[in-house]
Amino acid sequence: MSKKTVGMVSSYGGLNPSPLDWLWKQTPDAFGVWHNIQMLAPNPQPDFLLLYNFHEFPSLKSPESRFSNLLDKLIKQPDNREIDIKLRLRGVPQERIIFLVREPPFEEKQQQRIEQYQQAKAYCGYVSGPDEFAPIPDYMPAIWYLANSFRDLQEMQPPEKQRFCSWITSGIARTANHRQRLAFLKLLREGNLEFDLYGRGLPDWAGGYGQVTSKWHAMAPYYYNLAIENYHQSDWYVTEKLWDALLAWCLPIYYGGAAADQLLPPGSFIRLPSQDEKGLAYIKEVIATPDAWHEAKSAIAEARQIILHKLNLLNFLSNLVDKIG
Repeated sequence: MSKKTVGMVSSYGGLNPSPLDWLWKQTPDAFGVWHNIQMLAPNPQPDFLLLYNFHEFPSLKSPESRFSNLLDKLIKQPDNREIDIKLRLRGVPQERIIFLVREPPFEEKQQQRIEQYQQAKAYCGYVSGPDEFAPIPDYMPAIWYLANSFRDLQEMQPPEKQRFCSWITSGIARTANHRQRLAFLKLLREGNLEFDLYGRGLPDWAGGYGQVTSKWHAMAPYYYNLAIENYHQSDWYVTEKLWDALLAWCLPIYYGGAAADQLLPPGSFIRLPSQDEKGLAYIKEVIATPDAWHEAKSAIAEARQIILHKLNLLNFLSNLVDKIG
């Protein structure tokens, strides 16, 4: 049976234009093949099309653009925005267009999110996101940001652990959740917690090592990794912060919503109770020895296989393609 091709379009700057090999590292087979599908993001005539965190529908433009759209209709000019979206959808039938949101449902952006879903329904047959506003609320399928091949991740034993704890984060402060995370980072520094910090745009006072090209280098040598989500008030939202740490054989000290408990085996991560003095004391106690990591090693091994084979975005797309037909 021939493979169904899946194209992709995204509003993420790094994925526009779409790279040919997007997601290819998330399969053991060559050329982006996973069971019944082949991921070919820029394919001009795919069988299915994934809109991956896409938010450039015509009616979601700025108020000025909406006024311009109304003016075009009044003077009977063609709507270039409608022409553009049809071109970007590459002639794929609506029932074969899959819309997935990956951003957290911040309170500040709830109305925008609701409008986005409504507009997506006009173009897409499957519309899903990690919040209760979505037509199909669901967990986000797993992607990861490690450069290792699928087979390496699948077959590897735990790498040598040389240090106790790392945290990869950023200095983003756009929302209340981002600012809470930065405040916790400052508390950890002032509390003299021993950990290595990596990431982009961090404030000078944070004293981090800076950005890394592969998260593997900032995770694999550590027993523990602080995995703190941008958003923890949702039962659906869980991201690569957890997947990356586990695939690097870290025991995540996780701060996030209930989704992780539904998707991963017990004991494969431990929960940070709060982003305050109590949380600081908890981290200090855990990372003082490698004992918790050793106790969790078999659960981490199980979780890694679940991420690679079951939660994998390619596996999600394969199952959905089978269902849609």
